[in-house]
Amino acid sequence: MIDALCAASIRITGADSQEIEAYFAHPDADVEPGPRGGIVMIHHMPGFDAWTKEVARRFATHGYNVVVPNLYWREAPGAEPDDAAAVARAGGGVPDARLIGDVGGAIDYLRALPSSNGKVGVIGHCSGGRQSVLAACNLPLDAAVDCYGAFVVGTPPAGSPMKVGGIEDQLGNLGCPLLGLFGEDDQYPSPDQVAELDRLLTGHGKEHEFHSYPGAGHAFFATDRTAYRVEAALDGYAKIDAFFAQHLAN
Repeated sequence: MIDALCAASIRITGADSQEIEAYFAHPDADVEPGPRGGIVMIHHMPGFDAWTKEVARRFATHGYNVVVPNLYWREAPGAEPDDAAAVARAGGGVPDARLIGDVGGAIDYLRALPSSNGKVGVIGHCSGGRQSVLAACNLPLDAAVDCYGAFVVGTPPAGSPMKVGGIEDQLGNLGCPLLGLFGEDDQYPSPDQVAELDRLLTGHGKEHEFHSYPGAGHAFFATDRTAYRVEAALDGYAKIDAFFAQHLAN
């Protein structure tokens, strides 16, 4: 565990060479010079909020450079997280091509750091879980974690404002090991959708490891929500930590 941390808002170059806001948390280089792996953390649908930044700092205490791109920056620069998320939802969510460009910019930023060991993983919760898989199918990554990402397979229900769909046709391009953590009481993704994702990845011969938790629904990692399930979250973090240590270590 590393106690000496630095964390601040920065700017990175995202999709279409546009500058966007990001949050950068990392061990103090004067105390822990590295080299070390990097993590792109994709925020959940509620946005670039305090909980997301708290989790980023948690990964920094475990010895990683962590960048969280603000995916809603273009829609609502400087807005409060809830307001920015509302604007993004009303517009149908983040376009997939733009997400890939923004995460690609975060990857480039991490790999260019003097403290980088060249390895970068990605993790996302909720909508970010789907986007983590999407990124891993389109970008050079060393590990990916999907925390209850909806619509990796399947489509949103009728009436949903989200203009996203399944990425079944891209799963054959998954370029790194994938860890998936799900709640058995979740509806999106449902246990059947998780099973279908498992089947498709197995058919493509892709390295993946899935775990589903009884009594847990969507957002069971979120300590600031009633959906939080402490036992599932603690076990999930233990699995994430081991997974990143295996694939992002020097």
